[in-house]
Amino acid sequence: MSELVRFGVSIDEELLTHFDELISKRGYKNRSEAIRDLIREHMVDEEWHSDKETVGTITMVYDHHTRDLSAKLTHLQHSFTGEIISLLHVHLDHNNCLEVLVVKGRGSILQSLADQLVSVRGVKHGKLTMTTTGEIMPSSAGDHSHPQGDHSH
Repeated sequence: MSELVRFGVSIDEELLTHFDELISKRGYKNRSEAIRDLIREHMVDEEWHSDKETVGTITMVYDHHTRDLSAKLTHLQHSFTGEIISLLHVHLDHNNCLEVLVVKGRGSILQSLADQLVSVRGVKHGKLTMTTTGEIMPSSAGDHSHPQGDHSH
């Protein structure tokens, strides 16, 4: 475990007021928690853009009645079997389905997969959300540690 380090930050008063309002709305207990999360978010973004191994989800909503849509999506997904870890398929209503793909691989490959899936005719909305494999984060990353054996969230 690494030690906590305190440091000072100079910031415009109006910007700080807006920051405090934002973190209050998001439920942060203090500025330190919010700043740690901002730093982590930047590190994840850097990992993704440097094309390192990363993880994420591709979320899509589509009209399953669109001709050949299921076959096209399945074909694309089979082209990326090494990157797709898991898939969740939910019937939203008579016409619409939600799919969430859990993916892992180089950022550029995952972006390519997402772009190809979302551009298929019949896909109404799709989005790639990237996160980190955890390797870039210190082992004592903030207040999110769990007692040994406790894997509940």
